Amino acid sequence: MNIYQHFRPEERDFIDQVIGWREYVEQTYAPKLTDFLDPREQQIVKTIIGAREVKCSLFGGAETTERQRALIYPDYFEASQEEFQISLFELEYAKKFVTIEHRQVLGSLMGLGLKRGKFGDILLKEDQVQFFAAAEVSDYVRLQLESVGRAGITLKEVALENAIQPEVNWREVSTTASSLRLDTLMSAIYNISRQKSQIYIQQGVVKVNWTAIENPAFECGEGDVISVRGLGRTKIVTIEGKTKKDKWRIIAGKQK
Repeated sequence: MNIYQHFRPEERDFIDQVIGWREYVEQTYAPKLTDFLDPREQQIVKTIIGAREVKCSLFGGAETTERQRALIYPDYFEASQEEFQISLFELEYAKKFVTIEHRQVLGSLMGLGLKRGKFGDILLKEDQVQFFAAAEVSDYVRLQLESVGRAGITLKEVALENAIQPEVNWREVSTTASSLRLDTLMSAIYNISRQKSQIYIQQGVVKVNWTAIENPAFECGEGDVISVRGLGRTKIVTIEGKTKKDKWRIIAGKQK
């Protein structure tokens, strides 16, 4: 069976990596813990691992996390939360004088020279700011992260059960589009011209499944998550077939 036919060509490298993880567990009878994966990568892992002699569990530090680590393990192994090796940090800073945004936190973390995969979700609620990190880099992060944006900060490690519960609201929208091309779908969902959609795509501010896409003709499908900087995030929930006018009828969820 050609496993690649179920996925997009650009996902082949990651698929090969997942197959390698599975083979490692089959051959060594030892568990394999991955970095933090985005939801699309999690879906690929679950599809490839299945649940034969090798199983897979996902956890990102809290129940509602988007980015999660995968633990791939032999079927006799008991997977506990501790196995995922996740630390939760909270920022302490002069809250009266500064506001910290998600992009500033991510920028500062990326400035430490570590891969994105070493960090999970960044959580914000009012002036409270937290982020999840892989335990193996937590000492390094604690020592190196001294500022976010222009704010001097100190890091405090807190228990996972003290994670902020983010408030995410989705609103369902129904629309039609002449094709499933990225620029056409963006135009329909965000109610902008196709030309404007193409400009956003060319500027590199459009992601599909957490990957920047710069091809306006990129074909989207059910389950895809489209995010446009400044316009928000949308998930294609279902593609309901064609209308009498030969347009695709689409149900999408828009994040408020």
